[in-house]
This record gives sequence, C-alpha cells and structure tokens, in this order.
Amino acid sequence: MYSRLSGNIFFMKLRLHQTQIKKHSSVDITGSKSESNRLLLLQALYAEIIIENLSNSDDTRLMQSALKSSDEKIDIHHAGTAMRFLAAYFAIQDGRETILTGSKRMKERPIKILVDALITLGADISYMENEGYPPLKVKGKKLNISKVSLKANVSSQYISALLLIASRLENGLELTLDGEITSVPYIQMTLSLLEEVGIETSFNRNRISVKPKHGTIQPKSLVVESDWSSASYFYSIVALSDLETEIELSSYKPNSLQGDSALAEIYENFGVKTTFENHSIVLKKTDKNLQSFSFDLANAPDIAQTIAVTCLGLGLECELTGLHTLKIKETDRLEALKTEISKLGGQIKVTNDSLHLSAIDTILPNIAIDTYNDHRMAMAFAPLAIKTSLIINDAEVVSKSYPDFWKDLKSIRFSISE
Repeated sequence: MYSRLSGNIFFMKLRLHQTQIKKHSSVDITGSKSESNRLLLLQALYAEIIIENLSNSDDTRLMQSALKSSDEKIDIHHAGTAMRFLAAYFAIQDGRETILTGSKRMKERPIKILVDALITLGADISYMENEGYPPLKVKGKKLNISKVSLKANVSSQYISALLLIASRLENGLELTLDGEITSVPYIQMTLSLLEEVGIETSFNRNRISVKPKHGTIQPKSLVVESDWSSASYFYSIVALSDLETEIELSSYKPNSLQGDSALAEIYENFGVKTTFENHSIVLKKTDKNLQSFSFDLANAPDIAQTIAVTCLGLGLECELTGLHTLKIKETDRLEALKTEISKLGGQIKVTNDSLHLSAIDTILPNIAIDTYNDHRMAMAFAPLAIKTSLIINDAEVVSKSYPDFWKDLKSIRFSISE
C-alpha cells in the first residue's frame, strides 16, 4: 500500500461488493483541507495562531511540511493548493531562494495567471522547464506594489494565494477581478479567516482590499470545521440507500465557510434531509420520488463528480454546469467522468464546462474504475456499491484528502476486499 507522501504510484486495487449499509451509523471526519491549508499559511506569517482539528490529508501534511522546511527544493507532489499558496508565500520570503516542484501531473497544471500577478506586484519568479508551468524558481523579496488585476473566472486558489499574503505586503493589496466571479465561497472563506485573525479586508463588487498588518497579532486559537467535500460521499451513500437510512457526521456547523456546504440543499433533490444536531449533521433518506436534476456548480465544482455518480446510481437525468475549472484538476475530471460512467453503461456528454447524463435503468456490474491519480474519482464512484459490485483501481489515491475513507466505509458495513 502506498500513499502520496511515500511516492506518486498507487497499486492497491479494492473490490467493492454490492452491499446494504447499517440503518443508523456515525462517522467522524477531520478538518477541512481548504480551511486547514489557508490557516497553515497564515500561521507561517503570524506565529500567534493556534490551529485545532487540522485535516489529516496528504495535501495538508505536505503543506505543513513545506512551510516548516528550510530546504531549497520543495516537492509538493500532486498538491495543487499547496503549489499555488506556496508560490505566493515564498515570493515574500525576503532573501530566500526556493525551487517549487511536484509530480508529472503538477508540471502539466498551469500557474501562469498567478505567477504573472505576483510578478506585477514585484515578485522574482522564473520557470525552470516549461513556460507557464511548474517547477518554479522563486527568489523571495519585499513587494511594494499593492495593485493587481485578474480575470474573475480563474481558479479561486490563485485569488486566495494573493489574499493570504496580502497583509504582509508593504502596502497591503487591492485586487480587481475582471468579469463574472466564480467560486465566490472559497474567496469568502479566505477573507473570513483573515478577518478572524484580525486582518482588515473588504469585498465590494469586483474589488477586494486587504490592509497591511506588520508585526504580531493577538494570539488566536481557531478550530477547523470538518470537511464538507468529504461529507459529499456520505450524502451519495444515503441517497442511494433505502428509506430511513441515517448517517451522522461530525463536526459541522450551519454557518459554514465552505462552499460545498451547498450539499445540504442540493441533496434534498435526491431525497436526503440534513439536520444539524450538537455540532453534527444527520443525513436521512426520506423520499424516493425523484426527478431529473439541473444545477450550476460554479461555486462548488469539487462535488460535481459525486453528484454525477449519485444521479447515475439513482437512474436520474442530470445537467451540471459551471465546471470549467475541472479541466485543470488532478486530471481532466470531465473527460475522466465521461470515460468511467460510459464503462458502467451510462450515457454522458461533456463540454468544456458542463456535463449531461441521461437516465438509465441498469448499471453494469464488476467494472474496474480507473482513478487517474485523482482522489475524488475513487471516492465519488465508491457509493455505487450500494447498487452494484465494482472495482476501484489505485484506491490509495484517497489519501490526498481523506486517508481514512475506506476504513470509514467499512465502519458503516461496506463490503470491501483487496
């Protein structure tokens, strides 16, 4: 068994047998990867911050290790968030030279938009192999320029990377976003965390400002909410299960900073009711009279795979839009979905920013699902074991965001063998 921290190759193949889960069960999920990585960068800038309930994902461990490292070369493997955030972080480490590199796939993921913005602010960054792609050579320095513009429909991670270092720029930051903004919840998450640690921000239409904050801040202890993206797979499991099936997940709050908390509303379309109880959520299957589904996921693209597979399992037609960022993730997630759903007998069409799934009556059994070095491919397809037996290739890929995933599935009585 291999994890992303010991290499980029996965060999574990899991067979998921058609199963019926417990009627009532509970699962503890660790902190949000998105919140954890943002807070780790802020903690590196302001040592007064204490973080509780950090994510145990590979991405967060890699981020934490990189921020503590004094090495000249930092390898972040497949961790895209870490690549973007660390490019910004090392750009302001005055006098330090850092080489940021990653896996083969990471070297295919564009970063030019962020690098151009940092260079506009005065950063010294160069490409070591291909223009516009990692690895990067970053020579840290003080950045005095405070104004920059980006297209508004770019990955929110580029925007958040700039916002997270903004208070340590000599004059703060005024960021203008040109056009219609996508992934707004992730931008708001970043700004809310900045405000929580005492950094002044404003977000007015297409202009975001962050005031400079030199020196120290008031000591602050922050508890990371559990990861809503990880919760999505249990929403799918409940949706595909019998009426009255319940799963309790902790620890969650109704006023979440995470865009994927839209799951509570979205999965009502699949007969799943969400109840908040004592810092937990209870998911309950209450309805089987379901209809075709259409939704714009521009603000929550990471749950697109889960939703598409849920609809496949329920035999529902669905139309998902706002998916343009999925083309540059760990894999081209739209094409990967098309390939794997087609293997199961599904009828699916994809464009550069959407997918359309037709309703089918039968899912082909014992199909091997390829995961493309993408944790979400493995976890999104796993709930189909409620409906049919299947095989997940390179199953240990889940460690990128949710190392305990297979163990937690077994705890609710999934039948899994190697």
